[in-house]
Amino acid sequence: MQTRFPPELLADPRHAAAEAIVRKCVHCGLCTATCPTYVTLGNELDSPRGRIYLIKDMLENGRAADSRTMLHLDRCLTCLACTTTCPSGVDYARLIDLARQHVERTGRRPLADRALRGLLAVVLPYPRRFRTALRLSAPFRFLASILTRNKVLRPIGAMLALAPASVPANTRVAGTARPSGEVRARVALMAGCAQSVLDPAINAATVRLLNRLGVEVVHAAGEGCCGALVQHMGRETSAQAFAAANVRAWMAADRERPLDAVIVTASGCGTTVKDYGHLLADRPDLANDARRIASLAADITEFLARLDLPAARNPMNVSVTYHAACSLQHGQKVTLQPKALLAKAGFTVKEPREPHLCCGSAGVYNILQSEIAGALKARKARNLEAARGEVIAAGNIGCLTQIRSGTDLPVLHTVQLLDWAYGGPAPEGLPARFRVT
Repeated sequence: MQTRFPPELLADPRHAAAEAIVRKCVHCGLCTATCPTYVTLGNELDSPRGRIYLIKDMLENGRAADSRTMLHLDRCLTCLACTTTCPSGVDYARLIDLARQHVERTGRRPLADRALRGLLAVVLPYPRRFRTALRLSAPFRFLASILTRNKVLRPIGAMLALAPASVPANTRVAGTARPSGEVRARVALMAGCAQSVLDPAINAATVRLLNRLGVEVVHAAGEGCCGALVQHMGRETSAQAFAAANVRAWMAADRERPLDAVIVTASGCGTTVKDYGHLLADRPDLANDARRIASLAADITEFLARLDLPAARNPMNVSVTYHAACSLQHGQKVTLQPKALLAKAGFTVKEPREPHLCCGSAGVYNILQSEIAGALKARKARNLEAARGEVIAAGNIGCLTQIRSGTDLPVLHTVQLLDWAYGGPAPEGLPARFRVT
């Protein structure tokens, strides 16, 4: 794509980086076929190509973000299906981050929108605050359908609709979980923020499974939110602060005794942690450590695939429909391992139609853009149910929460099923009739 950035703007590294990315776009439009918002809305400006035009116009002219540009950039899920499709290698993920940072610095949002985004940024990344907020919201869940009818209050209604009826007990742990026998590997496990509150059973299953496989699991003191939630709202400084805290925490464990991996069980977080080398590239005190951590980061299914697990002795009496989280398949390019692991463990694995399309979760997207998210959820639920599996498996807490609100089928993390198959307890929520034959 031809650009005309003035030299004085190109002196800014952000503008220079954006210009280099924009120039790679060749207008082919292949991205429109896999973009969830374009498929849903049919508006060129709600496709990656259309958004690139908007970003180019905004940055090339050095102007503040206007309401039209913000509208269409806000509608982007950052699902990155376009990066899988693009034949030209356009780094859309980097471009949309740069654009959102510009929007955050220069745009003027309505007061209600600013207040909501500020609230999300100071609550969701902090487990204690998030747990308190969920408990306080529980008595008001019945208001969700009423609030969603009002345009201004719709995000509050969406939050109430997604809130669980009850909040699991706080089982966050510290220290090291050691296997009973020989130690094959040593890893740090990311506890994270939202997942540790919404579904702590995921990491509990991960620790059990890894320990049985001879893997020592470190819970590093001081780690927390990966930074993705605020990064996707354009809050670069906050994202860097979260990333820096995690790098310091994991490097302390690595220096004590080298880690073989930093395991992440929420793929949205994993995509961000793998990008820490870029996110902290301008921090001379942390850049090298950030690259080290990024190189160690692995989705739980990536790591388990390296261990070459044994084939199951008996087939599991369960058919599993696998939902490929966008952050896992498009962001991290992890596509085969989860399905192969489930099949090797004895499950019958089924794939739904349109596996490339987002479920509509995308961090806080299902709160900020609940109507589009709702349409995508309904479409995803139909496709998952049509596969006729008895259980749905996914590798990201956002997807799990979103899909659970759209289907009556059990929805579990992939690692919970693997833990069960290799000797762990049956996951909570799994119907009692599902047992090893």
